[in-house]
Amino acid sequence: MRGFILRVTLGAILVCLCLFWGSIPAGARVYIDIDAPTFQKFPIAVTDFNKATAEQGDDLSTWFSDTLSTYLTMTGVFNIIPKKAFLEYPSAPQQGYEKINFPNWTVIGAEYLVRGTFRLSGQNLSAEMRLYDVVKGDLIIGNRYYGKPAEKITLIKKMASDILLALSGDGSVFNTRIAFLRKKGKNSELQVIDFDGTGQSQVTTMKSLTLAPRWSPDGRYLSFTSYQAGNPNFYIKDLKTGATRQASNRPGLNLSGAWSPDGKKILLTLSFEGNQEIYSMDVAGGRLKRLTHHYEIDVSPTWSPDGKNIAFVSSRSGTPQIFIMDDEGNNVRRLTYEGNYNTSPSWSPKGNRIAYEGSRGGTFQLFTINPDGSDPVQMTQAGGEHKYPSWSPDGRYLAFTTRTGWVEKVGIMNANGSNVRILGEGSHPAWSPVMK
Repeated sequence: MRGFILRVTLGAILVCLCLFWGSIPAGARVYIDIDAPTFQKFPIAVTDFNKATAEQGDDLSTWFSDTLSTYLTMTGVFNIIPKKAFLEYPSAPQQGYEKINFPNWTVIGAEYLVRGTFRLSGQNLSAEMRLYDVVKGDLIIGNRYYGKPAEKITLIKKMASDILLALSGDGSVFNTRIAFLRKKGKNSELQVIDFDGTGQSQVTTMKSLTLAPRWSPDGRYLSFTSYQAGNPNFYIKDLKTGATRQASNRPGLNLSGAWSPDGKKILLTLSFEGNQEIYSMDVAGGRLKRLTHHYEIDVSPTWSPDGKNIAFVSSRSGTPQIFIMDDEGNNVRRLTYEGNYNTSPSWSPKGNRIAYEGSRGGTFQLFTINPDGSDPVQMTQAGGEHKYPSWSPDGRYLAFTTRTGWVEKVGIMNANGSNVRILGEGSHPAWSPVMK
């Protein structure tokens, strides 16, 4: 299988936030390229967790296994072996380990096995999770997690992240958030929600029409456009302090675009000079640099992950199509040719694909394409419209808006178009970087 990357598993790590975990070091690991066209889902069995002691308390054995299985399923890369197929069940751990008859797991089709224990004592909850390669008969990782009973979902997220990291090299998606717009009457406000669909909260109270949320690369700021002052002005909200500042209030449109990878510039669509053109603005000083100079409309700019190129939408070819220019506004070339209306480009953090929406058969569907214009692939087919794609920071998932009738919802799917999951009502999603 191609795309293997060698790494050495890290040893014990202790992090002091609300959640702590430790690690039992394992040997050298090989990451599997889950983005390869030939990739097949990991067949994995997750057994009920053992109770570490016989003291009184809630029995979370089944909860741990079932909830962890749910979170692994969210990733779209695991095939959970049903418990009714199991030929054996966990034995009591012996000094942190247990005897396993690995052929009993390979015969039912499992390639990986998760076992664990937990201890609930008053307001303290601890758990140990062990991931095995049952084909090789090896322990891959064995991690410990500490928290409060109310934080048990946080423990599960960390377990799922560690499993995904151990097998694919990146488990960061569980520590990301998605910003989106939620309409109420004529107004709309910014909301954020975790990757798993929990933790939704409202982050603006503009009491007006709000548009185009965009994250800063460090996840501290959200930029957006709002009609709060009567004009579509550009704002930046500091999520750490809660402060919101107006960064551009020029006459006409001040439409938020993408932040540069280094966080020093923001792309904007402005119309104060008469036509909708693309500018870059220094975040610190507000200095503008005009990048496009065309009598047709230029909008929706997004940076390449190396900051050297910008994809944008222009009607200069007669209908809205996606173009690419360098970061100085030069060397403009057309990217999309199929279809008469293509818009909303989003550049993958890996740099290898650009997602966009295109009109086909009277509805908008999602596509991806190589930056050289080759290999356009339609990702969605039916079930209403699909618009406004936004990549996860690991480049493995896309958030999008889907609409059936008049109801818009925010969804997530794997980058190959599979494993669609709806988060709830809303539109215009923007995926955060990995949150610290």
